[in-house]
Amino acid sequence: METKRAFLAIMLSLLILLGYQYLFVPKAPIPQDTGQKQSQDTASQSLPAAAPDSGASPDAKVVQQAISLPENVNSFQVSDASGRQGRDIAVETGLYSAVVSETGGGIKSFQLKKYNNSLDKESDLQQLVGTDTPRELPLFFSWGIEPSRSMLPIFTADQEKIDLSDANVPAEEAQLSMTTKLPSGLEVTRTLQFTEQSYLMELRVTVRNATQQSFQGSPYLSLTNRPFSPTSSSRFLFNGPALYLDGVLQEIKTDDLEKGKKTLSGQIDWVAYEDTYFMCSIIPQEQTQNTVTFSAGGEEKITSLLSASADILPPQGQKEYRYLIFMGPKKLSVLKEIGHNLQRIVDFGWFDALARPALYLLNFFYNFIGNYGIAIILVTVLIKLIFWPISHKGMKSMKTMQKLQPKMTKIREKYKDDKDRLNQEMMKLYQTYKVNPVGGCLPLLLQIPVFFALYKVLLQTIELRHAPFMLWINDLSAPDRLYIGFDIPMLGGLPVLTLLMGASMFFQQKMTPQTAANPEMAKVMKFMPLIFTFMFLNFASGLVLYWFVNNLLSMAQQYVINRQTD
Repeated sequence: METKRAFLAIMLSLLILLGYQYLFVPKAPIPQDTGQKQSQDTASQSLPAAAPDSGASPDAKVVQQAISLPENVNSFQVSDASGRQGRDIAVETGLYSAVVSETGGGIKSFQLKKYNNSLDKESDLQQLVGTDTPRELPLFFSWGIEPSRSMLPIFTADQEKIDLSDANVPAEEAQLSMTTKLPSGLEVTRTLQFTEQSYLMELRVTVRNATQQSFQGSPYLSLTNRPFSPTSSSRFLFNGPALYLDGVLQEIKTDDLEKGKKTLSGQIDWVAYEDTYFMCSIIPQEQTQNTVTFSAGGEEKITSLLSASADILPPQGQKEYRYLIFMGPKKLSVLKEIGHNLQRIVDFGWFDALARPALYLLNFFYNFIGNYGIAIILVTVLIKLIFWPISHKGMKSMKTMQKLQPKMTKIREKYKDDKDRLNQEMMKLYQTYKVNPVGGCLPLLLQIPVFFALYKVLLQTIELRHAPFMLWINDLSAPDRLYIGFDIPMLGGLPVLTLLMGASMFFQQKMTPQTAANPEMAKVMKFMPLIFTFMFLNFASGLVLYWFVNNLLSMAQQYVINRQTD
């Protein structure tokens, strides 16, 4: 029985290891799609309505033509009525280089200065904008009509360049104001505020009705994204649109968008597009119910945020809409400082309660040592010390069980036809020698949650991205490969650390007392180091390092126990 339980525990750990991401990721309850009808109602209300004394719906029709895109006008026009071309406004801060386009008002480029595309320091900076088509730029704004049907405005910016990174510029903040007047008579002013040492921006959009008619409509702010990098995300992790709705993290899968547009309504803290390490997000500042629509076109994922209720602009009236914009790394310390539950986008799933302390410990040790590889080793040692009493007791139990094998074999042979008596005699034997038949499995079962917590941390926290350890291990978030002058099929380089980990498992198994009475079962157990080595081939080298060091510590502990009990 104890052998079957031990084998079941190991097989269960393998099953969890391989199937966790696909089978056990918690799925938050999806709110009822009540926003679809609401969005349709809002769209129908968004048509400009003439004031009661204006009298004629023909006037409303004329205004509608001025707001929407006429059939004979190119939707990607790049000049206004006077023929003026939209300029690109460069923005420099200590953290990023951005380009804001006067054509449409969106962000044309956003490069992160502290993050490169690859390990090569000469490689391009990480780019968060994947298109230069004006209507598809992040933060495209329209009022009263969906962005895809609105005219493309040409704004006039009050500055040609902003450079907060210049040492000669003492200011820590700067504003870029852009204005345009639509043919309908609506005047739109966009104001972006930048901070020198922050990825957070503030966007204020003022819509003013300069006519003698009343308009009714809702604001739309679009976030169109493509994957930030073709190799930036693990296949085990989510990549796409997400939002924090009514206190629950929602991740919108590509399969859902292929079926059609998805609309959700409620208390929206933020909407975003994310990959493993980076994100673009909109945080609405009005604490009201909002509606968000998601759609897809190939690699493009389009997110449109609008108010759940329409606004009325009387003649000469105006309305201001305020948003916070975050474009940058998914670093927990940064996201927590911003607030608005933005840190919830870093989702560790079931193991969140263990993963966040593990990340804190990693950063704590890193702040003193400056090397995340050594920080992983220290965290491993600390975890081993915490579990030392339990694992020590379990190892001693296994050693005692090994010594009891001859007695157990005799009892099985003597009472093989009487299962009740067999179980009674076995229990007496356990009580006499004070051993727990499952005591040897307990340390393994207790380490599984810790293993997966570290697995999640090392796989998706940006601190480990491109973080070097030593020698050939120059990226703890990637599989370890030592290139030996030629490519190894399916691997590229030699997985030295993974092979060392497998070897440590083999020698650990040799040192561990064998309690399996079934020879066939013992043969199966011998393959476990090989199975684990194969599974770990494409795991992050930081995780392999943790498992390798943990094996070495377990071997040392087993050596001490063997010396004490022999």
